[in-house]
Amino acid sequence: DDVAWLKAQLASNSLALLASADAWHELRKGINPRTRERQLFDLNRHHGISHYPEEEATNHTALPCPGELLVEEHHSNYGEPWAGGRDVFEFLANTSALAPRDQVLEIGCGTLRVGLHFIRFLNAGRFHCLEQDELSLMAALRYELPSQGLLYKRPMIVRGGDMDFSKFGDTVMYDLIYSSAAFLHIPRDLVWAGLERLAGKLRPQTGRIFVSHNIKFCTRLGGDECTRRLTELGLEYVGKHTHDSLLFNHYEIWFEFRRPKV
Repeated sequence: DDVAWLKAQLASNSLALLASADAWHELRKGINPRTRERQLFDLNRHHGISHYPEEEATNHTALPCPGELLVEEHHSNYGEPWAGGRDVFEFLANTSALAPRDQVLEIGCGTLRVGLHFIRFLNAGRFHCLEQDELSLMAALRYELPSQGLLYKRPMIVRGGDMDFSKFGDTVMYDLIYSSAAFLHIPRDLVWAGLERLAGKLRPQTGRIFVSHNIKFCTRLGGDECTRRLTELGLEYVGKHTHDSLLFNHYEIWFEFRRPKV
């Protein structure tokens, strides 16, 4: 058991599982502890950094990255720890019995807090994402993929907020489609338009759609009307799931849908 192993490692090194806030702040914080704000300030002025002079700067860095991304300011854009992305991946991958050869689509992948784990797990080219936010796309493409050594996985990340999935191809079939909170910010009619476009691209029987937090786009129509519209699309509601975080006190709710037949 992985958790038992880790706890044994902590115990053997005399490390507390839960240190108090006071004890945590008393611990040594590396050789040059700085806030992200200070780190960005120093980075922009090359303070304490070995660097090439301006006339040579562009000759040695293949992918110059904005300092804001280098200090990972975007990791604080989610209202909860960045580590929660791993929780979402493990829940979805396990629940859908995902295999590396499978095809995955994320609607609203943001800065790849979740997507990085899918990209790492899946075979090259098997992760697709539709995202409209420019800053998120910059963070995903200019920092996360290169810094994680995942450029070779060739994920297909498309900019768009209109539920237009045509750039992913006409013949693609998805084994997993998921949206983590994105549907909360999309008009109801556009959510239904997206589901209509995707229903025929979900692999029958085994393929799954997961939506987090709530499904107000459906429930606000009323139970019978919601079921009727799903049935017209060839989809059916499977059930509600709750999963816990590994590293912090948090749980998340997911709603599962499937395409029962061709």
